[in-house]
Amino acid sequence: MDTSMIEVELKKQLEFNIEEEKLKSIVEIISEEIIKYIQKRKEMTKYILEYRKKVIEDYRDDEDMVIEYFDHEIYVKEEAFKTIDRRLKELTALKSSPYFGRIDFSEEDYGINEMYVGRFGVTPENTYEPLIVDWRAPVASLFYTGALGEAYYDAPKEKIPVNILAKRQYIIKKEKLVGMFDSALDIKDEILQMVLSSNAGEKLKDIIMTIQKEQDDLIRQPRSQTIVVDGVAGSGKTTIALHRVAYLLYNYRKILQDKVLILGPNNVFIEYISTVLPSLGESGVKQTTFRDFAFDFLELEEVMTLKEYMEKVLSGEKEFTEDIMYKNSLQYKKFLDDEVEKLDSEYFTIEDLFFMNELVLSKEDITKMFRVHYKTMPLFRRSKKIKRIIYSKISNARDEKVRLIQKEYDKTVFALSKEEQELKVNDLDFNRRLKIREVIKEVLDLKKKLTWIENGNCVDLYNKINGYKKLTENDLGGILYFKIKLEGIKMSKEIKHVVIDEAQDYNQLQFLVVKELTKCNSFTIVGDSNQRLIPFEGDIPMHDLKNILPNLNVQEFSLNTSYRSTKEIMEYANKYLNAEPIVPIVRNGEMVKEKLVTDEDELKQFILQKVSDFKIKTYENIAIICKDIKETEKIFELIKEALSVKIIDREDAVYHSGVVVLPSYFAKGLEFDAVIMVLNQPSDIGEHKTDVLQNKYKQEDKLRYVMATRALHELYVIKKSSF
Repeated sequence: MDTSMIEVELKKQLEFNIEEEKLKSIVEIISEEIIKYIQKRKEMTKYILEYRKKVIEDYRDDEDMVIEYFDHEIYVKEEAFKTIDRRLKELTALKSSPYFGRIDFSEEDYGINEMYVGRFGVTPENTYEPLIVDWRAPVASLFYTGALGEAYYDAPKEKIPVNILAKRQYIIKKEKLVGMFDSALDIKDEILQMVLSSNAGEKLKDIIMTIQKEQDDLIRQPRSQTIVVDGVAGSGKTTIALHRVAYLLYNYRKILQDKVLILGPNNVFIEYISTVLPSLGESGVKQTTFRDFAFDFLELEEVMTLKEYMEKVLSGEKEFTEDIMYKNSLQYKKFLDDEVEKLDSEYFTIEDLFFMNELVLSKEDITKMFRVHYKTMPLFRRSKKIKRIIYSKISNARDEKVRLIQKEYDKTVFALSKEEQELKVNDLDFNRRLKIREVIKEVLDLKKKLTWIENGNCVDLYNKINGYKKLTENDLGGILYFKIKLEGIKMSKEIKHVVIDEAQDYNQLQFLVVKELTKCNSFTIVGDSNQRLIPFEGDIPMHDLKNILPNLNVQEFSLNTSYRSTKEIMEYANKYLNAEPIVPIVRNGEMVKEKLVTDEDELKQFILQKVSDFKIKTYENIAIICKDIKETEKIFELIKEALSVKIIDREDAVYHSGVVVLPSYFAKGLEFDAVIMVLNQPSDIGEHKTDVLQNKYKQEDKLRYVMATRALHELYVIKKSSF
């Protein structure tokens, strides 16, 4: 080794030793902070308990005082307790890996700054300089910018120009410095490779340190903007969406706290990502599916399950496919609008309102209320308003009748002599009460007869125009749209930001109703148009949001680089795409191998052997992905005795790790260390297509693209010949 190389190695070792000492000192400071916060929490708990006890003792006999105390004191102290508790959890999480990056930059008037970036920020008590800067802070964006040299970050009032001098990244595990890399131009692939080469479990959580510039730019888009990200499989769409939520909550906590809604494709996926946001330091975010979101507003007895729906889609059932395409079209929205217009003019058969043979409200007056005065209100809200007016008019007429009865009674009694009053007043009073009772009975009878003003049930009305077919996922948007148009419903809970994942499968009505129900002006919408399995014609709605929701400030972005799978897996998946090929990050792995099997026994032995091989390689998440549920159940039955294996055969299944068999549509959005993809012969559908087979194979291609791109490290393809 020559002298210059020895000097470089010595310099590297020296730098490493300095960084080790720095890490040690930072861990010690964090440990001290943890002790302080434990003490603070202890004191706060003691204070709350003692104060509670004292107040209850002092005001034992004065219930109002106790309630007054609880209304105010508990709220203030427990909010402070929550803040301390959250900070303690953050510090505890940081202790084992306090930071993942450092950036050196010079700023005019401030000289050179050395800034460490971590999952959470740390500024010790009685100091002003942060020890660690939170990755979500505006200044931390410098860590994610591309090259060294001139750059800027967004301060609250202006852009601050800086000169980036150096960038360094760290791998820290259990308080030990495992590795570090200097980044001259961009975030080094070595770090990215280390994270991507790890197993699926911690990948989503550890991604903060490897966010690429193109991803970071999307995460930090303005709060008022709606971003639509069309990203290929493994481009980090879900990561971007969740980190954007964390970023927005950090910077706009007062506005957004507890007011964020995430809509995922199915409950398997929701369960899969549920730990990510808490790991980023955020909670109070509602995560659900569009189906469950719709069920909160609708009283529905039966809707086709996602499994049944997708099975019908995959089988290519002609009538079902045509129904889906129609309900995903612009014509369908027009049809619903026409039906609402028809109901507006025909639903209520308006009549004159008579009370005890006297006209109280004419048909013309009621019609004018419907057609002119309250025309802008949704029909069923309008009818409720008009019903209240009608009831008010009936009450006025009733009161007038009662006044006349009372007046007549008073006049009769007044005209009698004292002797006659003593003899007749009881009879007269009895008659008075009888007449009033008759008036009240007339009121009750009239209200019973007012059936024409009663509102219909939106689900029943929709079923009628839908020909009483079994309701599907496609109908939920339609029923909600109907309900919004007729009842003017909205969410009771305030929502300020909505995330929609796997948005390529949404139709325009779904986008419309989410916007209407949440009244939200800020969205993060992510999807992959290559993964849309649901039949459609023309542009998918995700790319037409500027027309569907014209009031939103919509910006579209595309991501073509995949960070998930190896180069070999992505090149295999690319052959199923008609679009631009995916650019894989250069991470090499095993070649994708195909195996033709001709009988069940061979299939079973091959799967068992491959799973055994994968386990030797310490892969924790292994999936056998089949096209549909029939194939999934068959494979599960074949191997369940010989292998510890789970099956995902319903949308509320929970999966964390191990070997799993599942149909293609439940695998969407998930990733596994290794995948065995089971296909039926004949033909490799990705190649040699004829015009006649084009449409039939288009969906099959997308399906296989989805199946193949679930794999992180290894993909095996089993091709079954008919047996």
